[in-house]
Amino acid sequence: MTYLLYVAGFGMAATFFLWLRDARIFWRTALPGYREAAYRGVLYSALSLFGFLMAYTSEDLEFLALGAVLLALYLQGRQKREKVWKGGESAVDRFLGSAGRR
Repeated sequence: MTYLLYVAGFGMAATFFLWLRDARIFWRTALPGYREAAYRGVLYSALSLFGFLMAYTSEDLEFLALGAVLLALYLQGRQKREKVWKGGESAVDRFLGSAGRR
């Protein structure tokens, strides 16, 4: 087990966190961009979980597994979303996805 497994695990956790944050913002605002991001986040989280499990089971495939995790993170960030915050929120509110109700 190498340090790359920890990198893959952290990337997987970040992908799951972003998916859950998008789902929370969609639940509170019902905006269509966050709806699509939450739905696609399921696929991206599955891809990152697959990459982590591939890195966990085989040391020979660690770089391929990291590529899968990084691809999931890249695709998660490319999703178009509406602007939810106006500028007066704290960084913690943005981090946790605390958006106002619609």
